[in-house]
Amino acid sequence: MLARGMIAGCLAAALAFAFARIFGEPQVALAIAFEAARSAAEGITPEPELVSRSVQASYGLATATLLYGVGFGGLFALVFSFAYGRLSISSPRVLALLLAVAGFVTVVLVPDLKYPPNPPAVGNPASLALRTETYFVMIALSICVAAIACLIGQKAAQMRDSWTGWLCGGAVFILLVALVQFGLPDVNEVPDGFPAVVLWRFREAALGMQCVLWGSMGLIFGALATPLLATRARS
Repeated sequence: MLARGMIAGCLAAALAFAFARIFGEPQVALAIAFEAARSAAEGITPEPELVSRSVQASYGLATATLLYGVGFGGLFALVFSFAYGRLSISSPRVLALLLAVAGFVTVVLVPDLKYPPNPPAVGNPASLALRTETYFVMIALSICVAAIACLIGQKAAQMRDSWTGWLCGGAVFILLVALVQFGLPDVNEVPDGFPAVVLWRFREAALGMQCVLWGSMGLIFGALATPLLATRARS
């Protein structure tokens, strides 16, 4: 099952890479052009590139996306193996798709609502450590909140019915996420004059890339896991 998860993550990463190249890279190029123009206006000599933009946009992006997809594909397979048979969902395809949606919301959407991704030229280098730390804290807290919501929802389902369990779990998740996001510090470092359209489209592309990756990973993994589970059921 783990190998199937990594294969699904690899294939999903290929689709996400294609999406990022088409929709994300043009916004990155515009952001870099803005940064270069601002540095030139301030009389700052640009530092030499250690890695060329063409390599970053091709091999660099492909490698990062592949590692991300394979890593989360393996974790996805482990979560699926734990959940299958313990939940009332008997279809592997449906369960895989629901887990993919849950993973996207927990690992991507909730942290991005608090700390959305920014293109180059946005952000103070001096606060990079703080921004990185708070982002990963947000991810960890989001996962903990999701686990708490699942436990409460499961308990409510046992006491009443599955519909009540879903409602209770969802309400607890939304409430705790709101409290966590309110408690963490805000970060607003968009420089004056930065094109709002570029910033918005970059964030759209980043979120769309994650949608493609998680959605396709759930669909592909469900298709790969179904024959294996059917064979195990017959034996």
